[in-house]
Amino acid sequence: MTEQVAAEGESGRAVLGRTLRYLREKAGKSLGQLAEDTGYDKSYLSRLESGERLSKVTVMEDLDVYYEAGELLVSHWKAARLDAFKDQYKRFMELEATARVMRVFTPAVPGLLQTEDFAREVLSGSQTTADADEMVEEQVAARLGRQYVLRQKPAPDVRIIMDEVAFRRPAARPETWGDQLLQIEAVAMLPNVTLQVLPFSAGVHHHMTGSLTLLWQTNGSAVAYKEGNGCSQLDDDPDDVLRRRLSYDRLRDLALPPLDSLAFIRAVLKEHRRHDAHP
Repeated sequence: MTEQVAAEGESGRAVLGRTLRYLREKAGKSLGQLAEDTGYDKSYLSRLESGERLSKVTVMEDLDVYYEAGELLVSHWKAARLDAFKDQYKRFMELEATARVMRVFTPAVPGLLQTEDFAREVLSGSQTTADADEMVEEQVAARLGRQYVLRQKPAPDVRIIMDEVAFRRPAARPETWGDQLLQIEAVAMLPNVTLQVLPFSAGVHHHMTGSLTLLWQTNGSAVAYKEGNGCSQLDDDPDDVLRRRLSYDRLRDLALPPLDSLAFIRAVLKEHRRHDAHP
């Protein structure tokens, strides 16, 4: 199927919307008929076509199946979601999507592991404008879309180190936190993912103020992305990347082994369920 080509300066969201409209018209469907066939709200579908709204990736997967379009809409969605991020982070997102090896440290639950409700709670805190709800939903959709990299083929080799503090600051709603812990447990058992917990007993360390991500591409090139205290930095200088890699290796040596980390996660989940049952 012929892909819709972006005009110069056109956003990814506009290209996606134009492709959605093209596929619908080619199928001879009105918005009302599409809504009836798919179960999605007509006004919602209209806003997707106009580029006013970014959907979740699952909506594009459903519509790809409906139109028998292969992965055309999903591929355009991957570009459109970048519109929600700042320029430097867009570059990081592009590299993350194609990385063959990923090494992540975070003092919080990383976006790659967040459930929809947990992500919504995290992202809602900084929004105070009148259109905050819609902005949050856009950011939630874009964040959840990052998780697509964990199930693409071939799957990247991923190691995630989470500071214990991430497990000691639960979501406000017990149901949200319980689901989030189950999500972390499930990802930890994926064959391409190694998850480790950095316990409090490891003491102070050199990454307490922010997260670190290392990405390697198929051609061997690598970048380091450091984020914290409202600042972010993407490094591709080989010496800088090597220095960040060695700092990551030191954290890995301090963290619990993968099986002990999984036991830790399950102990936190058990404790949460016991507390939730007897508040």
